[in-house]
Amino acid sequence: MTLADEAINWYDTNARDLPWRQPETTPWGVLVSEVMLQQTPVVRVEPAWRSWMTRWPTPAALAADPQSEAIRMWGRLGYPRRAMRLHACAIAMVERHDGRVPDDLDQLLALPGVGTYTGRAVATFAYGQRHPVVDTNVRRVVSRVVEGKPDAGPATTAADLVAMEELLPPDAPRAARASIAFMELGAIVCTARSPKCVDCPFHHVCAWRLTGEPLPAGPSRKPQRYAGTDRQVRGLLLEVLRHATGPVPRQRLDLVWTDEVQRARALSGLVEDGLVQPLGTDFILTGDAPRGDIQTL
Repeated sequence: MTLADEAINWYDTNARDLPWRQPETTPWGVLVSEVMLQQTPVVRVEPAWRSWMTRWPTPAALAADPQSEAIRMWGRLGYPRRAMRLHACAIAMVERHDGRVPDDLDQLLALPGVGTYTGRAVATFAYGQRHPVVDTNVRRVVSRVVEGKPDAGPATTAADLVAMEELLPPDAPRAARASIAFMELGAIVCTARSPKCVDCPFHHVCAWRLTGEPLPAGPSRKPQRYAGTDRQVRGLLLEVLRHATGPVPRQRLDLVWTDEVQRARALSGLVEDGLVQPLGTDFILTGDAPRGDIQTL
């Protein structure tokens, strides 16, 4: 039995029941889930995904609304530029693909904001194609089981894609099943700091476990600080603008953070990223203002 076979057998019994994995989920639902899951845990994504798909069940539905509505709907998921990318993707799919998510990998990769991982994930999980889908979880599993190393490198490389592709069955649907199985294993069993080796289907063959070497001391990557950062200030500013019913005066935004220099830097960053637009001395979410009224910061 191959590693892929063992992973699939394990997945068939142990996979989490997530809404974007249901048979009725559309390719659009898969794409939305993949974008939302970037740097955000499942427990926060699931309710946001359900709300998003209820409001915008198709790319055309999202494309028909202004970008500001996507930013509002994104809520507190973090990294709100992902909402902008999804909106831009929806528009591109309406313009280029009659409102559907393309099933061709090159066409997926040509969509705004769709990178190597997301494009391959959609082609694989939505359309059952055979592509190596490699994220942090997959790299960790392959690194430990095949290479005998406790951790993978900091970023996905071409070698990672080759290593994963070599583990996939030749049959496309089964290869797609194997891809999600390896990913799930890394997410809930072969975790970074507390792997549950006794629950792993690779327990008897894992090269890293057989070496008997412990995990390195400390986290493999330094956790990102949030409190007091520009990210926190940006989030506070966006929270005010998301709930506003009209333009927000600069004085109102000044109340969210006492450090004037940091607050101004965060607001300028939101404008530069296209999330916020100045309107005279007021501010609004991008897409809420008539173009002729937009001023520079």
